[in-house]
Amino acid sequence: MNKKEKLLTTRFGFISLLTILIALKTIFAYYFEFNLGIADPLQHLIAIINPFATSILLLSIGLYIKKEKISYILTLIIYFVETLILYGNIIYYRQFTDFLSFNTIASAGKVSKGLGSSTFNLMQYHDIIYWIDLIIIIFLLIRGIIKLDSRPVKRITAIATTIFSIALFCFNLALAETNRPQLLGRTFDRSYIVKYLGLNSFLVYDTLKTAQNDAVRSTADGTDITPVLNYVDKHYAEPNINYYGAANGKNIIVIHLESFQQFLIDFKVNNQEVTPFLNSLYHDNNTLAFKNFFHQVGQGKTSDAETMMENSLYGLPEGSVFTKLGPDNTFQAAPAILNQQKGYTSAVFHGNVASFWSRNSVYKNFGYNYFFDQSYYDTSMNNSSTEYGLKDKLLLSQSAKYLEQLQQPFYTKFITVTNHYAFPLDEEDNSGFIRPQTDSQIVNNYFATAHYLDSSIKEFFDYLKKSGIYDNSMIVLYGDHYGLSDSDNKSLSSLLGKEPSTWNNFDNAQLQRVPFMINMKGLKGGIQNQYGGEIDALPTILHLAGIPTKGYIQFGTDLLSNQHNGNVIFRNKNIVNKNYTIIHNKDGKTDIYNSKNGLLINNPNKKLLKEITKIQNDRNESLSLSDKVNNMNLLRFYTPIGFTPVDPTQYDYFNQMQQIEKIRNQLGVKSTSVYSKNKNQSTTNDYITDAPEINGDRMTIDTFSSKNKETH
Repeated sequence: MNKKEKLLTTRFGFISLLTILIALKTIFAYYFEFNLGIADPLQHLIAIINPFATSILLLSIGLYIKKEKISYILTLIIYFVETLILYGNIIYYRQFTDFLSFNTIASAGKVSKGLGSSTFNLMQYHDIIYWIDLIIIIFLLIRGIIKLDSRPVKRITAIATTIFSIALFCFNLALAETNRPQLLGRTFDRSYIVKYLGLNSFLVYDTLKTAQNDAVRSTADGTDITPVLNYVDKHYAEPNINYYGAANGKNIIVIHLESFQQFLIDFKVNNQEVTPFLNSLYHDNNTLAFKNFFHQVGQGKTSDAETMMENSLYGLPEGSVFTKLGPDNTFQAAPAILNQQKGYTSAVFHGNVASFWSRNSVYKNFGYNYFFDQSYYDTSMNNSSTEYGLKDKLLLSQSAKYLEQLQQPFYTKFITVTNHYAFPLDEEDNSGFIRPQTDSQIVNNYFATAHYLDSSIKEFFDYLKKSGIYDNSMIVLYGDHYGLSDSDNKSLSSLLGKEPSTWNNFDNAQLQRVPFMINMKGLKGGIQNQYGGEIDALPTILHLAGIPTKGYIQFGTDLLSNQHNGNVIFRNKNIVNKNYTIIHNKDGKTDIYNSKNGLLINNPNKKLLKEITKIQNDRNESLSLSDKVNNMNLLRFYTPIGFTPVDPTQYDYFNQMQQIEKIRNQLGVKSTSVYSKNKNQSTTNDYITDAPEINGDRMTIDTFSSKNKETH
């Protein structure tokens, strides 16, 4: 037996082998999976060192165990967990260009249902390299080729190994501080921690920071709200008298366009309009169509969009308000404001499970009267659902039976899902649409699911008009976030008429536009040029409804106001306005582009730098104060005049049709529901869909059994 074989048969040698293997896999991921911006020789050295320090520390725990079986099993478990963390980050990064935080992992159970096939779509053939070594090692152990070393490791050797790992980490940290001063105290980007200290260190750092945030929240008191009130008062924008109250007393129907980006509007593929109906709506004289409206989501994606759209509060820098704070926080959200100020009934329609994003808890804190989740829909038909819930045509058509029962005016939100990553679509739903042929199947599929979504919205609008609901409603449509990530944009670029080699950060920033359209019969519409984002939606909608927003804590401003703030702030600290696109780079430096021509301003003068600095300072203050409101739950200390804090115990999302029927019976002839106004006749026969799952038949209220409607 040679020296190498002898070393492998010792516990120390076995742990050394595992350390080398996990380090090699991690280094491979650094260079081929993650975009860490590793540039100079020192950064390359750090990237090679940092996987070893924490891996040695963790795997050396096995050296302290005397019994050989327990020692080997524990070591393999630690190695498996390390591999799982590495691979989990790889999968997460491919979709979100980010790393798994403590909150993301802690929230996984709340958002994991339905994510399975999406995860498979993110897997690649070469991923086997992250697992094959573990399989081989277990096989060799079972076959006895790698023999267990029954000899306990000397305590001094175990201690020396641990001390060495700590010393190596300190050396790693010193090198990192040399290359990136104040690394932990002045973190510009989460990838910095990974690049300089590794994935394990990032997770520990993030966990400690989360614990620190929780501690800060527990010390909050009423005085913490003062700077927030001062900020929102200073930035308040008066409503536009030409639009204030234009939708007074109207139903408000919000349609959430999943992953839908603005570039799809008026876009053609193979001489086909991708979204013909939404195009017509965009150009309708009764539509306020905002061409420079941006999503502003962070890690919370859809839930961040809902947070901003209905609260005018930003999402968190890490994690989701919904899953991290939402079940316990106090909100002053659109449903509660509309109900208390104008008597609105509110409801959400979503064909996924109620617990997704903790919606069944958060919506109660928002003040939603009803939440029609997956259990209220017929999902028994073949191919009726995607991994994120009921297909859009089925969701919207099956929702008609509930919508018509709500007391008017109502505020409702329909959350579509078919246009969700990775954009799978059954061939029978494709309706003859010819996909583009780029080098990315994800990009190609995106256009097909967007086309399907467009057809779904047309069917819904047709129903609203036939049933008479349209004439008494303001309909708001918005895209919640990007569908194609930065890593997909180069494949998309050729369709947009730009060479992939010239695609840059400016292009990525500009592509974050999403639709925001407000359609209402008699509304003075037109395409709007002002810049804004999801944070601005709530004050805009409330002013149209004739509700004053002065006194509410809202970080956005009315898009129609002459005093509207046109600086669009992103959670990655980028800023876009009509003049400049300000890119916050990973190295902390700022690139300034001319928003009108896309050219980089290489040598900005002092006047411009002063202007940019002022905008950045306002960005920092706005995000910081919003984060304090969320993290410290500051709204519990402040109640606007005329507003009553929401009591979530007053809402029950079970047997909701019985609740609705009870209210209708109590009101009698005073009932304002569409069903009552139609002399207790259903309008669902007005809903016609070509959804292949129901063979194009008209949807009726008896489409599925009462068991599906009320059994939970």
